Amino acid sequence: MANFQKETTHRYINRDLSWIEFNRRVLEEAQDSSTPLLERVKFLSIVSTNLDEFMSVRVAGLMDQIRAGYTRRDFTGYAPQSLLRRIMKRASRMVSDQYRTYRDLLRCLAREGLVFTAYDDLNPTQQNAMDQYYHDLVFPVLTPMAVDQSRPFPLVHSLNMYLAVVLRPQSDGGERAPAGAEAVPEDEDLLFAILQVPSNLPRFLPVPARGNSKKREFVLLEDLISHHIGTLFSGYEPLSVEPFRLTRNADLSLNEEGAEDLLEEIEKELRRRRWGAPVRLEIGRDVHPYALQMLQEEFELDEANVFSIDGPLDLSYFMKFAASVQGYEHLRFPRLEPVYPKELDFEDRDMFSILREKDVLVYHPYESFDAVNDLIVEAASDPRVLAIKMTMYRVSGDSLIVRSLARAAEAGKQVTVVVELKARFDEERNIAWARQLEKAGCHVVYGLVGLKTHAKIILVVRQEQDGLRRYVHVGTGNYNDNTAKLYTDVGLFTADPVIGEDASMLFNEVTGYAEPQNLKRFSVAPTNLKSRLFALIDREAENARSGRPARIVAKMNSLSNQEMVDKLYEASQAGVRIDLIVRGVCCLRPGVPGLSENITVRSIVDRFLEHSRLFYFANGGRPEVYLSSADWMTRNLTRRIELMCPISDPELRTIATQILNVSLRDNVKARELKANGQYTRVEIGDQEPFRSQFAAQDISTWKKLPAEVVPAER
Repeated sequence: MANFQKETTHRYINRDLSWIEFNRRVLEEAQDSSTPLLERVKFLSIVSTNLDEFMSVRVAGLMDQIRAGYTRRDFTGYAPQSLLRRIMKRASRMVSDQYRTYRDLLRCLAREGLVFTAYDDLNPTQQNAMDQYYHDLVFPVLTPMAVDQSRPFPLVHSLNMYLAVVLRPQSDGGERAPAGAEAVPEDEDLLFAILQVPSNLPRFLPVPARGNSKKREFVLLEDLISHHIGTLFSGYEPLSVEPFRLTRNADLSLNEEGAEDLLEEIEKELRRRRWGAPVRLEIGRDVHPYALQMLQEEFELDEANVFSIDGPLDLSYFMKFAASVQGYEHLRFPRLEPVYPKELDFEDRDMFSILREKDVLVYHPYESFDAVNDLIVEAASDPRVLAIKMTMYRVSGDSLIVRSLARAAEAGKQVTVVVELKARFDEERNIAWARQLEKAGCHVVYGLVGLKTHAKIILVVRQEQDGLRRYVHVGTGNYNDNTAKLYTDVGLFTADPVIGEDASMLFNEVTGYAEPQNLKRFSVAPTNLKSRLFALIDREAENARSGRPARIVAKMNSLSNQEMVDKLYEASQAGVRIDLIVRGVCCLRPGVPGLSENITVRSIVDRFLEHSRLFYFANGGRPEVYLSSADWMTRNLTRRIELMCPISDPELRTIATQILNVSLRDNVKARELKANGQYTRVEIGDQEPFRSQFAAQDISTWKKLPAEVVPAER
């Protein structure tokens, strides 16, 4: 608590420390006994994958700064060295809590008949079955790699599981000491080898049942391999076998201006990523000191970067486990069947005729992403459609959109796709789609030098009786069928001619040499999105000073841009009531007297990932609502092509406003950010429990309620 109280004296909360608090909120969902058990298991997996990305990008960047001798403090008051120390200390505490939660979940799973068992605890029949599995399917894949004077340390891939093996020559009697034997020989007698645990084999292995038992047992792959390690090192005694896992710097370093072919340059960088500087070493708690010495010397990592793990490494396997076990529906959330938007659901009408009459707002995952797919499918097959243009940041593994775009190009339509090759950790997948689309005849563009294309937009140009007409979809989320079932996002379908013109100009700017135009409806980063947002906030501040209605409600993933935080502070001091719904990082410190007493910040972590960006401005009693692809982070406002679009139709504006209302009313899964940087659950008091994501599943909850924003409880 002392650290939090000390930090309250600063105007800002550090971005990376705020992220750790976000991941802690995810961990709290794994600890929440009111959440179905297999869903808790999934949350624990997400904690692991989140931490992997954080270490490989954010912590890696700090370590780069330290190696370069950079000592300047950031706007939150931290120099790289002191920030890294604090991050690693908090991350270490989180990992300890994570594994305490893991052990609790194992006990809960066991009570439900799902048991993770050590190989040594299996009965002879079960061991024989697992021995056979090892010899038939595992042993042929394994490659032991010795480390000695003639064989240097092999490349260790980032985030892959390995076994560190300490050996000595077998005694003359031919007897092998058990792994982990207490007698430790001198270092000069020791040998060292590593072994990669195959990532293309299942991590958790089902074990035959014990007699008539209804329990389902599983053994981890690394445990099975460890027990049979002697089969790989005949003539040697294995003294210790311990899993380890290395995290490397995963950030791409591109010289885009010097790259003749960006696609090839990114492919090269992806290969170089395997050699990224070591950032974190995870290893079992009982590791042999010689193995730890060998690993630390090879990877040149301080003790602070070595995480001693009391349990299996890499709990991300829990995600597949939770999804794969069958017959346990009572341990999962009730199945959600997205509803097809009724405004578009006409068997005898095409989407274009509907959109000519009215705009449509769709809220995923409660409403089906099929509506977006259908726009592309219809456009691809419609002989009147002349051109399709869209941005593509992350798409699913078997994308109907990609297949439809390819068919449209093969049919002779002009198809232009702006593929963002630099979408972190999706680069290889996007390269594959880019090549597939190019082969089909699509014009594939890789965006502008130095800028990621993060805007979510589709433009369809159609020849109609009265001339060309443009149809547009603008969204807050990626065109990805799979994440659309897991993320909350908003999408606007419209045939508004002004928005259509703006869409054409935006694509011309991205794909050609067109200078930024004076767009009528769109605000685009990095050109004018930030200045437009500042103007909207300033207008609210002036309205507050003049006694007119002034209110801001903004929902986003992250808020970390210093200028934006300062602008919100100014509006708060002018009397504007500001409610922020920020799922993850938030550098703004709310509730500070004289600075931000009119600002609240809440975060909702629940079944679905809150991903929509919606901004409400009271505008003196004539509310305006915008949807956007952009969070209020420096990278979104200055280093990406982002898009903000007004929701002009009064009915749709009411719907968007009500989506914000539902979030503001949450008193079950909402946490409120305090001035000291801590998040606490919103107090229910004498109110009825209200869980926003459950309420949103009832479409009428957010489609038939007031147009004004309901005040959040203070």
